[in-house]
Amino acid sequence: MQHIIDRFISYITIDTQSDPNNPAFPSTEKQWDLAHLLVDELKQIGMQDVTIDEHCYIMATLPSNVSHKVPTIGFIAHIDTSPDYTGTNVNPQIHKNYDGKNIVLSKEEDIILSPDYFEDLLMYKGQTLITTDGTTLLGADDKAGVTEIVSAMEYLIQHPEIKHGEIRIGFTPDEEVGKGAHLFDVEKFGAEWAYTMDGSQVGELEYENFNAAGAVVTINGKIVHPGYAKGKMINSMLIAQEFIASLPKNEIPQETEGYEGFFHLHTMNGEVEKTVLEYIIRDHDMELFQARKKQFEQVVKDLNDKLGSEIIQVEIKDQYFNMKEKVEPVIHIVDIAEEAMKALNIKPLIKAIRGGTDGSQLSYKGLPCPNIFAGGHNFHGRYEYVPVESIQKATDVIVKIAELTAQKYN
Repeated sequence: MQHIIDRFISYITIDTQSDPNNPAFPSTEKQWDLAHLLVDELKQIGMQDVTIDEHCYIMATLPSNVSHKVPTIGFIAHIDTSPDYTGTNVNPQIHKNYDGKNIVLSKEEDIILSPDYFEDLLMYKGQTLITTDGTTLLGADDKAGVTEIVSAMEYLIQHPEIKHGEIRIGFTPDEEVGKGAHLFDVEKFGAEWAYTMDGSQVGELEYENFNAAGAVVTINGKIVHPGYAKGKMINSMLIAQEFIASLPKNEIPQETEGYEGFFHLHTMNGEVEKTVLEYIIRDHDMELFQARKKQFEQVVKDLNDKLGSEIIQVEIKDQYFNMKEKVEPVIHIVDIAEEAMKALNIKPLIKAIRGGTDGSQLSYKGLPCPNIFAGGHNFHGRYEYVPVESIQKATDVIVKIAELTAQKYN
């Protein structure tokens, strides 16, 4: 397992945070640092047709080693990390034979990763955990996925007795800011279907995700001297408060689960004269999703009517849709992944993603793309961790999917 640990750490110690405010591809120049390392590594392990385009999309091929025709399949992960929490100077901590007790991430700052709060930790007693030092995110989302794909390809190259068809792999930038699949060339990739390695705990297998939209609410106030403000001042922050209170109080991320949708206020910037609220709107069901957007717009209309002026403006943009519609007609690709897990004594956890992956957008671009676990937990923050054994299991699943696909088409 040391080889996998070394590979994973070599990736996560490269800062690749993406930037939601930069329209460029990639959104940050530093993503190129990992991309160029990966190109060199893929060539070194023996991958063919290794390419990187002007937008930082990497593709490579493992040729078939069987004489019969097998569908070309793909595996995809993203190289960027979340802009929500710093990924600069990641200092990973390795905890061998985890004892099920509190893990001190930072003694100086009293930052503790505790199973009292993160109960999933107890599933990994006796295993080797990689954590942060409490000051950054880890980057297992999705550098664990990158590690698994590279390691699986290396293993297949080193073990030609394992028969497989042609395999294409792809690494994308900017998934964390919703753009990872925007410029992905599905035709160039050339796979009939693919899997993103971007899930969480061992066994996750997902082919349903949220329908998603982003909404920006702009509230325009009027600033005057507060001593002479009566009947004149319009405080945009107070109107923003009323807007927030007008949405369903229980339909927020911390109050919902499973297939339940939500409105999530994630950014708020305000002063008297102008306040901007940024929301994400999510629902698995398309009809409910459309209804949520209409409900959001209705709150704006009702408040404007009450205020007697178009003080509030809203812009809603769709981001991605539920891949279920595109994957169900080819559900055998999910069945193969499920069979691979069972063959490795991994219990499949087939459930809906309360979020999205590159796979949701790629499915609508003509590349059906379910999502498989990468092994990490507590993404996008200082408490992120990943068991090394989970990375190994995901690597094994990739190898087994390749093997089963070749067998089924023999």
